[in-house]
Amino acid sequence: MFATLRIMFISLAAWVLLSVIKLLLGRMQRSLISRASEQGEMATEAAKRIETLIRLLRQAVVIIVWVIVGLVILRELNVEIAPILASAGVVGLAVGFGAQNLVRDVISGFFMILENQIRVGDVAIVNGTGGLVERVNFRTIVLRDEAGTVHVFPNGTINTLANMTQEWSAYVFEVRVAYREDMDKVMAVMRNTGAALRKDETFGPLMVEDVEIYGVDSFQDSAVVIKGRLRTRPIKQWSVGREYRRRLKLAFEREGIEIPFPHHSIYFGETGNALMAALINQKNAMKTDEL
Repeated sequence: MFATLRIMFISLAAWVLLSVIKLLLGRMQRSLISRASEQGEMATEAAKRIETLIRLLRQAVVIIVWVIVGLVILRELNVEIAPILASAGVVGLAVGFGAQNLVRDVISGFFMILENQIRVGDVAIVNGTGGLVERVNFRTIVLRDEAGTVHVFPNGTINTLANMTQEWSAYVFEVRVAYREDMDKVMAVMRNTGAALRKDETFGPLMVEDVEIYGVDSFQDSAVVIKGRLRTRPIKQWSVGREYRRRLKLAFEREGIEIPFPHHSIYFGETGNALMAALINQKNAMKTDEL
């Protein structure tokens, strides 16, 4: 009877302890983000890194607490702990040979987190699959792509990892204009459009620097291609890039700069009656079928 009550008390105490630790970790997370912002570090970057570390610390604490609680409960049930701990080493060695992939995943995850390669909230491409990082665990990384599909990658199987939103992001774009246009004028309009966007109250704070115009990048069948880049705060490149393209289209219309598009020519034959003859033949064929 008393053993049962003690076990219930131990379990309740463990639950309360974990609740308190969760609360303290939440306060620690907010405090660290605030301190990083005061020291000049970008709040978004600090929040992503700290959230990832706090999440992993919370998982580690939960595992440690419940392992200790399990050992204490076994002792309350008069189960000898020493032989269990001694045999755990042998069992662990045997399991280790069969769980090499698990160990590899955990070690790989540890170094990815230690080296700050990826954080919760990043947009990354893992093994050719892109998406928003929703969870970073010791064993797996969880991505959600644009279609909402969730992809889970064991850390040990990750061969290529491209982080698109670490510290700053970039929107690389190409603009096609007609051959007859003055390239210097076109690039001046592009720079002026970027400068106006930089002064915008909404989009200006999202840009790290003025638009970079690389110059004429290639020649195509009906267009000259000019390449450029927008550097933005992490994960803001797409919204800034779309707004830049919208404003650039309006600026080209004001300046009379042509954006080429495909044209189709219809050939009616040498006499110009080929289409009419085909329609007449089709009509006569329909009358013949009716008879």
